Amino acid sequence: MIRTLRREDREPLRALVAATGKFTGEEVAIALELIDTVLNVEGQTDYIIRVSEDQGTVAGYYCVGPTPATEGTFDLYWIAVDPARQGRGIGRELDDHACALVRDMGGRLLIAETSSRAEYLPTREFYVRRGYRELARIGGYYRPGDDLVVYGKYLTQLRGG
Repeated sequence: MIRTLRREDREPLRALVAATGKFTGEEVAIALELIDTVLNVEGQTDYIIRVSEDQGTVAGYYCVGPTPATEGTFDLYWIAVDPARQGRGIGRELDDHACALVRDMGGRLLIAETSSRAEYLPTREFYVRRGYRELARIGGYYRPGDDLVVYGKYLTQLRGG
C-alpha cells in the first residue's frame, strides 16, 4: 500500500535511509530535512512524499517535486526501499506510483540524479530497467572520482520536436 506521509513515519524513514548504507550522514540529514518540510510547513508545494507500507511497517518511500522554472519537469529527490525488503517489487511500485502522480499533476519529465560510485550500480541499473535514460554526466561533481549521473524518464509524448 502506498500512502501519504505521516508524522510517525519520520523515524522509520530515517532508519531506512541510513540502513541502505549508501548515504552519508549529510545525505541522511538532507532526506530528513525534506521529510520535515512536508510534515511541518503547511501549504508547501515543493516536495511530495509517499510511503510504501508492508504488513503495517514502512517499506520504502519516494519524494518528488516540481522543478522550479520549468514546464512539467519534476525531480525524483529520493526513492528508497528497506534493504531487507529489496527485490520484492517495492521500488517498482513506488516508481510507478511516482510517475502516475507526476503525470496527473501535468508532469512530462521526471529527473533522477545519482552517483557514479560502484555501490550505486544497482541504483543506476534500477533506473534503466524502469525506462529512465542517462541524459547527462558531470565528472567529479560530488567529489573527485564521483560523477553526477542524471537520468530522465519522459512521461508523455514529446510534441513539436
